[in-house]
Amino acid sequence: MSLRLATFNVENLMNRFDYSGYRNQLNEDRTLALFEIHSEAEYRLLEQARAIAHADDMRQLTALAIAETRADIICLQEVDNIEALKAFEYGYLFKMVGQGYQHKYTTSGNDSRGIDVAVMMRAETSHGEPIEFLRMTSHAHVTFEQFGLHTPELAGLGQEPFERIFRRDCLEIDVKIGGKPLTIYSVHFKSMGSPRNGLNGRDATMPVRVAEAKAVRRIIEDRFGKDHTGEKRWVICGDMNDYRQRLVIGGDAYQGYNFTVVNETASCLDVFLGDGFAENIVERSPEMERWTLYHTRGPLERHLCQLDYILLSPALARTNAQAVPDIVRRGQPWRTIFPPGQEVERYPRAGWDRPKASDHCPVAVTLGIT
Repeated sequence: MSLRLATFNVENLMNRFDYSGYRNQLNEDRTLALFEIHSEAEYRLLEQARAIAHADDMRQLTALAIAETRADIICLQEVDNIEALKAFEYGYLFKMVGQGYQHKYTTSGNDSRGIDVAVMMRAETSHGEPIEFLRMTSHAHVTFEQFGLHTPELAGLGQEPFERIFRRDCLEIDVKIGGKPLTIYSVHFKSMGSPRNGLNGRDATMPVRVAEAKAVRRIIEDRFGKDHTGEKRWVICGDMNDYRQRLVIGGDAYQGYNFTVVNETASCLDVFLGDGFAENIVERSPEMERWTLYHTRGPLERHLCQLDYILLSPALARTNAQAVPDIVRRGQPWRTIFPPGQEVERYPRAGWDRPKASDHCPVAVTLGIT
């Protein structure tokens, strides 16, 4: 029997308006920044109009990207709450995929903006095998102190031992596929942010992501036994906001682009991959084809990288030795620079920067569950 599994950061699937941009310019949408706004009341009205005007096209593209994964179970990041997920699935996705995703699960995590991880699943796989939901466990409450993960580097970032490790959550979802058990860990790690303390954003926030990765590994080892994790069926899905490799982009549209593979010396992914604890099956693809996000801060800082992961336990990796994931890129905005030969036909109405399905690409794979 087989299962189609996917992960996707849908970016700000909200059912509320965010007015924080009135006082914090970092949160202000670029559209409103063009206009002189005289009061908070006026700002709120304009923000409502802007959000509604932008939302429909974006969510159509988001739904198209999810539909293209053909997933039986999909892990999502940046979901406001279950009501937002239900409204999106019924209003957009259901029209595209027929019976849709009848079962949806999320819980409030630790993100200050309220963007959480979620899981949607069908009642059965595309091959008719029943998908049975057993339980969902949140680990949002775990602290650095509880897991012995507080470090001087975290203290330097102002993190106290009693504070929570996960910036969102690590949702542990137990299911049975045709009677066979599978455990899914749905995560969304700390974002890189802007440069600080003389370091680039990635290096400055690395200690938090390393702690999150170590906490996920600890949760899995505690669950299955440290000496038996490799024998069990589990998978880690989500946006880890980190990479082990980049495609650095040089050149321009007139003279032509060039792409250079750069390997990183350190990554939070090393916690999972350094000793074979799990396998990143995207690394089964050629180096030039592993990216799930285009990053730019202008022509001097451009690269493609993998931020979105499906990590398999050794047991699942062995029984799926030929499985190679699909990365759905048709929802990318036109500004994304594709390596030669990888260009795709964008979904209708995709814009230069927006609307878009997301800056992230869904990752999907068909797994044999034996």
